[in-house]
Amino acid sequence: MKKKKIYLDNSASTKVDEKVLKAMIPYFSEKYANASSKHEAGQQIREVVENSRKIISKTINAKPNEIIFTSGGTESNNFALKGLFFYNKQNNSEKNHIITTKIEHASILETCKWFEKQGAKITYLDVDEQGFIDLKQLEKSITKKTFLVSIIHGNNEIGTIQDLEKIGKICKEKKVLFHTDACQSFTKIPIDVKKLSLDLISLNSHKIHGPKGVGALYIKESVKIIPLIHGGGHEFQMRSGTENVSGIIGFAEAVKIADKKDVIKMKKLQNKLIEEILRIPNTKLNGSKEKRLCNNVNVSFKDIDGETIASYLEKEKIYISTGSACQSHESSHVLKAIGLKENEINGSIRISLSKYTTEKDIDYFLEQIKKIVEKLRKR
Repeated sequence: MKKKKIYLDNSASTKVDEKVLKAMIPYFSEKYANASSKHEAGQQIREVVENSRKIISKTINAKPNEIIFTSGGTESNNFALKGLFFYNKQNNSEKNHIITTKIEHASILETCKWFEKQGAKITYLDVDEQGFIDLKQLEKSITKKTFLVSIIHGNNEIGTIQDLEKIGKICKEKKVLFHTDACQSFTKIPIDVKKLSLDLISLNSHKIHGPKGVGALYIKESVKIIPLIHGGGHEFQMRSGTENVSGIIGFAEAVKIADKKDVIKMKKLQNKLIEEILRIPNTKLNGSKEKRLCNNVNVSFKDIDGETIASYLEKEKIYISTGSACQSHESSHVLKAIGLKENEINGSIRISLSKYTTEKDIDYFLEQIKKIVEKLRKR
């Protein structure tokens, strides 16, 4: 009998919802005009794109013109940081200091490393053993030259959720711009740009059952930023290039159908998974148990290699990961930052659920992981 595939790597990417696919299909072969064309066919497409912008902006309590469509979270993160950095440079501003954390997504950390070569100053905030920043360290790190604080909302590896409201309050008081990478948390946790004092937010589609290759950057109306991509002046002169219409439609549809019931379901399965997996001797949960993304479980097994566990699970058609899909083969910088030893890092795996994950999937996974760990430890 053919084994059923059990996909538990939803932090890397998710299955496109059938409703999303259905909404997208007409924009490949029937309604294919360019949204920037002035004729009737083009203007019909423009209307649909702008409606999609409204759907996404409403979800975070923003204005439609504050949403700029991009190719995904990595571009949005680069746009936020580089757009502000070059604006300051272009205007001969002395502000050249960015504050971020040691547990950011690679697209933030690699951009910051590149900035350092351009003469920028970067402060990488420490995190505690659960992955939380120290608000006092943040406050002390802000100087007259700081122009941006960029802190991830829900961590892509360990799922820890930062307190954006408290961070936003500090940034507002210190008159420093505040950006968050919300690619993992969007639609799972309510985000209100006004309540959280956010100036920029990176969003993407393929983590929420939308298509790959599309995302957005929220830029508060008052924020001065320059575009990375020049050309035809698309996206309010902020991001030139013909819009990915089908992708934008799919993204908006995924946002529209995101349901709190799915979050509750994932949380229930996550609780079961954590409770059962921690029954395995010498197993440790990484990140916060309480303030955690509803679909993320990251654990370390003492004296066992995570890659070996993943390959054994793959033989059973169960797909998990040993870290972020965007990191290199080096040890996880996130797990290092929360104080794990090398053998604990090597023995870690990430299991990430979606609204399509069932209790049967979790039961089968638990049955297999217990067998695999026992077998590997006997060796």
